[in-house]
Amino acid sequence: MGIILLDIGNVLVNVDFMPFCRAVSREGEPGAAAIMERYCQGELKDRHDTGRTGPLEYLAMIAADPLTRDLPPDRLRLAWQDIFAPTPGSAEAVEALRQRHRLWIMSDTDPLHFAFLIDRFPVLRNMDRYFLSYEHGWLKRSPEAFRYVLDSSDGLDASEFLLIDDREVNTRTCAVAGIQSILFRSWKETLASSALAAFSQHSVHEEASL
Repeated sequence: MGIILLDIGNVLVNVDFMPFCRAVSREGEPGAAAIMERYCQGELKDRHDTGRTGPLEYLAMIAADPLTRDLPPDRLRLAWQDIFAPTPGSAEAVEALRQRHRLWIMSDTDPLHFAFLIDRFPVLRNMDRYFLSYEHGWLKRSPEAFRYVLDSSDGLDASEFLLIDDREVNTRTCAVAGIQSILFRSWKETLASSALAAFSQHSVHEEASL
């Protein structure tokens, strides 16, 4: 069975950081936009997502920012976590893919988000393996992230993997490691794609030759 590397954000669940930014902003929408730019993208978030800044340190940094209003730590944490909603069709798609492939999660994420996701969204549970940026230290825009997956796969060839991801930079980067990909737009489009059909057929041929 071929292995599908599944992204989480905007593939299995939709992501919207603005509710967090508005909830913590001291200065309304202008403050929310500044919080988005400072903490929900860019270098600080990259450090958090790769485990170089821990979750308590990250939340403390946000809490100390003059842009944010005073909130109890548990409310700040929940505001940071509660930014997800189910992607239409994801649960059904995962079950369909599981019939023919092994499913590995590969996500740029942080410990607080992942703990919340596993707790609230059953679609993320019971995957065969999980490759999380905050654990191994690489974002998917770095070829090292995909090399790490291959090095951890007990000698499997790159041709046995397919990435499904919504970011073009990640689909370009995985090609450097020899991994093919589908740029995600919707589950209807992905399940009907010729790339998925070809990958599934290749997996069948590989199994038949063993």
